[in-house]
Amino acid sequence: MIKKESRNDVRKIRHERVTNKVCGTTECPRLCVFRSNANIYAQIIDDSKGVTLVSASSLELKLKNANIEAATKVGESIAKKAVKAGIKKVVFDRGGYLYHGRVKALADAARENGLEF
Repeated sequence: MIKKESRNDVRKIRHERVTNKVCGTTECPRLCVFRSNANIYAQIIDDSKGVTLVSASSLELKLKNANIEAATKVGESIAKKAVKAGIKKVVFDRGGYLYHGRVKALADAARENGLEF
């Protein structure tokens, strides 16, 4: 019997394809987004060292919903933390999700608060 792949399995396959093309360096780290039904997370990763430099989430900000407003606040938070840490330019990794809704809101808010993609 053939097992049907879940949506998350398909997303992970897409994410692998994107990650093979998008790689964060020390000069230009990778801004990675993960969204669940309850929360949204963002981290800036230096792939050459394998280290997370900055992270933010709706859980950390104590936001009740994972809606577009929460994604905007997480984008603002990660951008402010990144600028404070001396990071201005990043490569955006949408995590296998469509560039739409919460993912787009997070990216736009990060751009408005000082990050360059």
